[in-house]
Amino acid sequence: MSTSIDPRRRLADLRSELTRQGLSGFIAPHADEHQSEYLPPSAERLAWLTGFTGSAGTAIVLADEAAIFVDGRYTLQVGNEVDSALFTPKHLVETPPSEWLKSHARPNDRIGYDPWLMTIANVRKLETACKDAGAELVSVERNPIDAIWSDQPDPPMGAVTLQSDELAGEAANAKLEGLREALGEANADATVVGLADAIAWTFNLRGSDIAHNPVALAWAILRTSGRPTLFIDGRKLTNAVRVALAEQADIEAPEALGDSLAALGRDGARVLLETASSAAAISAAITDAGGTVVEGADPTALPKARKNPAEITGSRRAHVRDGAAMVRFLAWLDANVEEEAIDEIAAAEKLAAFRAETAAADGSELIDLSFDTISGAGPNGAIVHYRVSPETSRLLEAGSLYLVDSGAQYRDGTTDITRTIPIGKPDAEMRDRFTRVLRGMIAVATARFPRGTNGIQLDVLARQALWDAGLDYDHGTGHGVGSFLSVHEGPANLSKRGTVALEPGMILSDEPGYYKTGAYGIRVENLVLVKPPENMPGGDRPMLGFETLTHCPIDRRLIDPELLSAAEITWIDEYHAGLLETLGHLLDDAERAWLKAATKPLGR
Repeated sequence: MSTSIDPRRRLADLRSELTRQGLSGFIAPHADEHQSEYLPPSAERLAWLTGFTGSAGTAIVLADEAAIFVDGRYTLQVGNEVDSALFTPKHLVETPPSEWLKSHARPNDRIGYDPWLMTIANVRKLETACKDAGAELVSVERNPIDAIWSDQPDPPMGAVTLQSDELAGEAANAKLEGLREALGEANADATVVGLADAIAWTFNLRGSDIAHNPVALAWAILRTSGRPTLFIDGRKLTNAVRVALAEQADIEAPEALGDSLAALGRDGARVLLETASSAAAISAAITDAGGTVVEGADPTALPKARKNPAEITGSRRAHVRDGAAMVRFLAWLDANVEEEAIDEIAAAEKLAAFRAETAAADGSELIDLSFDTISGAGPNGAIVHYRVSPETSRLLEAGSLYLVDSGAQYRDGTTDITRTIPIGKPDAEMRDRFTRVLRGMIAVATARFPRGTNGIQLDVLARQALWDAGLDYDHGTGHGVGSFLSVHEGPANLSKRGTVALEPGMILSDEPGYYKTGAYGIRVENLVLVKPPENMPGGDRPMLGFETLTHCPIDRRLIDPELLSAAEITWIDEYHAGLLETLGHLLDDAERAWLKAATKPLGR
């Protein structure tokens, strides 16, 4: 992003452009045309305008005021990055953008939005808010931020590769057949797929258009009869990849999507769209041409989330390599942190190097990290999605906590793990808070639950020990994780908004936390796999449960055994007991010795 002008100038230029377009305001979400969570540089409009670099947020600019809305992960970050004199920070749960707009828009205001960057569901909420205020929500033909962003980067052109059927566990043609059946069951003639990870999963392709996400930005129209169409820039495809994809679908340029949507409308097609993830522009193009939108769930979402045996096997393998890299890092940190000046950047770089070395030693390839490592020392650890920079990097100092949340993209699986490490001797409060967080993590990991149980019902288990002490955390307990795909994957999650039932094969994170602003952050995260239901002794119905995939010790120095039940102590000791056997072949003698000491039973 350019730094040639400051945010005040950018905001003034945007207001001038709004006046030129006959608008009273504009809504700028953190989004691209594919509704991606992480964006290519060309789509970082919110960051360019406001300075906010988080992965979720929305700004609303009116003629004489502006606000930026973020969730609980970013309440500290937004204060550090955004000039509150220009954009008033708001918590998007406590004050949703639609409610703010309802009370701040004036009669006859024309509030603009880019229909490619807003979902059908979001537009409906905002339309209602504007109507209630006597204002009008207006779809723009050209995004006014693009009109003033003179050095906006070009769209990404990352090369596309193919994920083998062996690793994918199912050929693309078989997936497409299953999706045709799903469309028929929904009484739809077609669906439009725009989410990048859904495209990648459907066609067994992988790309590099978005940092740390092995996806290619593309579109697809899937039909109940006839071949699908894949809209992708041909410059991303080698001849071999093009030939392979052409066996499954017709290949068109992205610019042809508009005409194809209009053609569906002219044919009177019934097109299945998920309102929460489909751009409003897609719906408008179909209905304006005479088609019908059938509202329903994205047909790729659940099949993608339910990992098949090959994907599960790959994830298990990837987590062994990743666990060994984490152990090598933690052993190095323990051996050096008191003697060397180690800062957040140096620690993150060392961990990345261990991941690359460990993967190579195992004959596997580290493709990328799965996100920018969250490497937070002391008060920086309290910033939930902290992003270290040379300006903010802190030393790991005695008497503090160090939080490291990291992950990797391997060809056979995606990992995500958080560990909190004491630098020197932790105080009693740190141990209390850490142990309560750990109890929440264990409560989820050991839960047994019937079919139909959703994330809302399990989320409370992770919070109970914190609630008992008047504490909480302002983020979800867990998110879905892809198979060499996005580290944040829907549709299921463990949170206060997790309404999708958990099913066997889903992989989710289990990561409660606690954050003391200005002091420290604590989070413990393992990935878990939903296991098939099993009969329980004396029970009258089978119960699902979790298999823990992550292999890495939990720092015993932060655990207060007095706060734990006998069952919780048993879980920790049993979890630690298997690590040396699982990871030992990837460690040297000194690292194995460190792991043996780090996994002694509690109380010894």
